[in-house]
Amino acid sequence: MPRPRLITTRSMLRAYQRVREGHNDDGFKDDLAFLQAKDLDLSVRLGALLAFDALLVAAAINPISASPGAPLSLDAATQPWAVALVSLGVILLAISGVLCVRAIMLGEEFSADGIEDDPKAIVQRMFATYAASVDFQARMIRIAARFAIAGGVVTVVACLWIMVAKIF
Repeated sequence: MPRPRLITTRSMLRAYQRVREGHNDDGFKDDLAFLQAKDLDLSVRLGALLAFDALLVAAAINPISASPGAPLSLDAATQPWAVALVSLGVILLAISGVLCVRAIMLGEEFSADGIEDDPKAIVQRMFATYAASVDFQARMIRIAARFAIAGGVVTVVACLWIMVAKIF
C-alpha cells in the first residue's frame, strides 16, 4: 500500500486560497484566526516552559557538579541518597523538556488523498488537522507542566536537605 502524500502548511494555505477564491466568507476567516491565535498562544507557552525547564535543569545539576565545599555541593560516595534525589529532579525536568519539544515539533500536515477535487473536504480536513494539533499541544503542555512542577519540588527538597545537612 503506497504511503499517503502529506501536504505541508504552505500547501494547506494554497488549498485555502483556491477554495476561497472569489468568496468573502468572514466566518471561515474568523475560525482560522481563532485556531491560529490558540496555536500561537500554545507555542509561546511551550517555548516559555521549555526555557524554564532549561533553567531549572541548570540549577538542579548544580549540587552534583559543584566544587567540594560549596554550599550545595554533594559527594556521591558519602551522600548517595541526596545525589539520587537531585538526579530524580533532573530527570523529571528533562522529561518535561522532551514533552515540550515534542509538542512544538508536531506539524499540521494532512493527507489529501482522494479529496483533491473536493474543496469542502479539503477545508474540513485542514480544520480537523489544525484542531487536532492544537489539542495535542494543549495536552502535552499540561503533562509537561506537571513534570516541571514535580521536578522543581524534588529539586527544592533536595537543596533544602543538603543545606540542613551542612548546617547541622
